[in-house]
Amino acid sequence: MEFLWYILGPLFLFFLLTSLRVVQEYERGVIFFLGRCTGVRGPGLIILIPILERMMKTTLRTITMDIPSQKIITKDNVSIDIAAVAYYHIVDPQKSVVAIEDVYSAVNQISQTTVRNVVGQFMLDQLLAKTSEINTQIKNVIDTHTEPWGANVTAVEIKDIILPDNMQRAMAKEAEAERERRAKIVAAEGEFQAAQKLGEAADLITKHPVALQLRTLQTMAEIATEKNSTIIFPAQFMGTVQEAIRTLAKDASK
Repeated sequence: MEFLWYILGPLFLFFLLTSLRVVQEYERGVIFFLGRCTGVRGPGLIILIPILERMMKTTLRTITMDIPSQKIITKDNVSIDIAAVAYYHIVDPQKSVVAIEDVYSAVNQISQTTVRNVVGQFMLDQLLAKTSEINTQIKNVIDTHTEPWGANVTAVEIKDIILPDNMQRAMAKEAEAERERRAKIVAAEGEFQAAQKLGEAADLITKHPVALQLRTLQTMAEIATEKNSTIIFPAQFMGTVQEAIRTLAKDASK
């Protein structure tokens, strides 16, 4: 009897240890009984029937996947290099194991193909101006393909766009020309507004001739602050000044 215990005891302990599995909170275990999928278990301690049952673990955490840089020709025949990043997670562990052999590789390949196809439908200017819309379109297309695999793509972002050197120089010239155009427009608007104000001032001086003399006196006062100029007043000018002074005195008395 003791001999049987020495044989069966270790054998029982071995089967007990091989039947116990621990599944983390962020994991799920897909169970196969004699090759047939019987469901999903976890998280926590899982007890399997030795030899008859087998478990494959899948993670439910969001996976960050780099989409390698690839050459793409835009709709206006410009060759560019684009690199992107995709975020996805498993929503159906059973499908991710049964429906596809390697879900990570499959999502990576379909992402590269989709980025090339979608970007090729846009011109370069549209690609640079509508990046967020293009990201959403790429994400929706990828998500359509990955849904039967039990994976859900949460976001796709274009992270790098590399332009050819000649295209970079052309865009720099275009930007410089645009800045010069804006500078000329601003200068022209300033001259136009100044001309308007001068016209209004001339109309006002026409109605009040004395204002011209006062303005002349103000200019002379500004010149005299330097004390390096000699100002000669013609006789008729002095008469005009006296007339201006009398007009101001009369206005003040009123």
